[in-house]
Amino acid sequence: MIIVRSILFNALFYANLITLMIIALPTLLMPGRATIEMAKLWGRTSLWLLRVVCRTKVEYRGVEKLPRGPLIVAAKHQSTWETFALLSLFDYPVFIIKRELLWVPLFGWLAWKADMIAVDRGSGSQALSDMTARARKVIRGGRQLMIFPEGTRRAAGAEPRYKYGVAHLYDVVGVPCVPVALNAGLFWPRRSFLRLPGTIVVEFMDPIAPGLDKQLFFERLQSDIESTTVRLIAEGERELSRNAATAAQRPA
Repeated sequence: MIIVRSILFNALFYANLITLMIIALPTLLMPGRATIEMAKLWGRTSLWLLRVVCRTKVEYRGVEKLPRGPLIVAAKHQSTWETFALLSLFDYPVFIIKRELLWVPLFGWLAWKADMIAVDRGSGSQALSDMTARARKVIRGGRQLMIFPEGTRRAAGAEPRYKYGVAHLYDVVGVPCVPVALNAGLFWPRRSFLRLPGTIVVEFMDPIAPGLDKQLFFERLQSDIESTTVRLIAEGERELSRNAATAAQRPA
């Protein structure tokens, strides 16, 4: 049943994405916020499909800790899930993405219009300089800068590999940084079509105020995210075990 539900969800997920991107094309002629609102709609409808089709819910903890106005949101990155599921929690979010995504028809056009920060990861120090300049601009515009400090998806429970770029951004832009832990990779496994039933938990931690030494910030960010992620993964694994035991007890 999980396989059938997963196949159905994936078909509906991509159909929904393509449909909303087509509907969003007129926003290319509007202010960028209109494109962001369409992206938020994609996030909300995707979460609804995931809940209805796969019985995969989400619980957000610590939302009350999120400050208003511009900030850095540094989140664990375990799957595609967090690229859409966090959108609607913020007023005017902007992601740091790899430049190649701008070349994708429809998606790339909309990402450009939404002023996403595209990074050429092959250009070394120039990429960091360009990213910093763009980050300053969007922060001055009052936006929430979404970044995955490890730079790419890492399977749930994998050894963390944080990039120092997040510390550089924190030092330069001068706004609070909110660490975000989650266990989405258990229910939306990396490089797998399966979508497992259960509750994805996202936890927002206390914001790190601007002005901390870069190295101290970098160490605290990793400690906050990783210690909480370990707890959330253990919680998710217990739920998956209970679900498996319940399924095994059902009559064939």
